Amino acid sequence: MRETPIILCVDDEKIILECLKIQIQNHFKGECQIELAESGEEGLEIIDELRNEGNVRPHLIISDQIMPGMRGDQFLTEVHSKYPDIVKVMLTGMAQDEDIERAFEQADLRKVMHKPWSSEELLNTIEESLSYSQSENFNGSSLSRMTA
Repeated sequence: MRETPIILCVDDEKIILECLKIQIQNHFKGECQIELAESGEEGLEIIDELRNEGNVRPHLIISDQIMPGMRGDQFLTEVHSKYPDIVKVMLTGMAQDEDIERAFEQADLRKVMHKPWSSEELLNTIEESLSYSQSENFNGSSLSRMTA
């Protein structure tokens, strides 16, 4: 039996988080757990709480790049250093090319999507990422980049 997938969405804009949550909930009909964080620091706290409380981890992180404090590439790189088996996607409106490339290289970023996003692209990316994350072949090795 497969465990319930956990998706962590990280963005400093509450409206973005709520939109993501609604789209994911409507599509997956309660078949996944959605966690929301308004900063990279809060995202790290949520991951640690999940590990401590139930020895689980998010299967997928969708993170913004431009946030106060810890930027998305920094957050994803830190997550990758502790938990390389988490699939990471960046959803951004204003990331610089060098930030994106750094996230691909240092955080094993799976994909970049740009705001405003297409609901179809978002949901397809989530389905593919969760499928990969839960596959028996997944061992935290370098992921191939997904293309739009």
